[in-house]
Amino acid sequence: MKKEIVIGSRASTLALVQAEMVKQYISEARPELIVRILPMTTAGDRILNRPLDQIGGKGLFVKELDQALAQGRIDLSVHSLKDVPMDLAPELPLVGFSVREDPRDVLVLPDGCGEIDFSKPVGCSSVRRMVQFKRLYPQARFKPIRGNVQTRLRRLDEGQYGATILAAAGLKRLGLEGRISRYFSVEEMIPAAGQGILAVQGRADESYEYLGGYTDEDARLCALSERAFIRRLGGGCTMPAAAYAEADGKSAAGRQRTAGMATAAAGEQRTAGMASAASRRQRTAGMISAAMERQTPAGLVPAAAESPSGQITLRAMYLDENTGRLHEGVLTGSPKEPEQLGTRLAEMFLAK
Repeated sequence: MKKEIVIGSRASTLALVQAEMVKQYISEARPELIVRILPMTTAGDRILNRPLDQIGGKGLFVKELDQALAQGRIDLSVHSLKDVPMDLAPELPLVGFSVREDPRDVLVLPDGCGEIDFSKPVGCSSVRRMVQFKRLYPQARFKPIRGNVQTRLRRLDEGQYGATILAAAGLKRLGLEGRISRYFSVEEMIPAAGQGILAVQGRADESYEYLGGYTDEDARLCALSERAFIRRLGGGCTMPAAAYAEADGKSAAGRQRTAGMATAAAGEQRTAGMASAASRRQRTAGMISAAMERQTPAGLVPAAAESPSGQITLRAMYLDENTGRLHEGVLTGSPKEPEQLGTRLAEMFLAK
């Protein structure tokens, strides 16, 4: 039996905080084990001057960790699940899913500002976020922003951007919840698949009994459904698609809602108009606008008022960059078949 467990992690502050959470769990559950973290700088961390979709997608954030795992230099790796590629090598499966932190996206303003300065661009590189943000704020324009959370906040505070959009989970884990100016509900801005969940990746031929009890079953089922949706569309972490599931009617976002959030004017919440982005995304922006002129998103599946007991409800969005059609919908299914639920909703969109 191993006496030392080595956890691989990206070297960013957030990644190390998240790895420390897993380390603490193992150390408390198995105090006889020595647990240490091995930080690694990935290609995704090094290449910051080009959009992710031009350099290989978010898989660049895990490639070096996968290699270290396969070579036995580390025993497991910890990732934000939203950054994990949809198709994994069978020899390197996901072996743990954390309780889901707040899955919502949030608006962050320059330090000391109380509202968005639309004379400046909104720092955002995600088409998923831009598409949904533009419906709330049709006057917004965007400029890509890369780097870790602290780098993005520094560039925001230097005046390069009028606002940026980040994941609530990362800010909360870093103790930066005070920077949040507004929470977007999961109806206003559907999160990325897996957002808020930590994933532990390991080797198929190794025992991880020391992780017993770590996985949150609701988070695992929701993650499987969300990732199956993206996988069926043939996309990865950077495609213009979103998926968020709730198990048994229990909303991770709902549990996290707090009073005093800044809100957008009601009339802005479903306004037409879509986003533009640099280079390749300019073509996408035109298609988005055309889709929104129809007012009602294509492929809409009516949602039940509340998830029945023992069910998973999947809410998703997909922009077809070939046709310019925006699909949004909600589908409920059995927790016994979470991946089939995601696949079915994706196929409904593809059939439109």
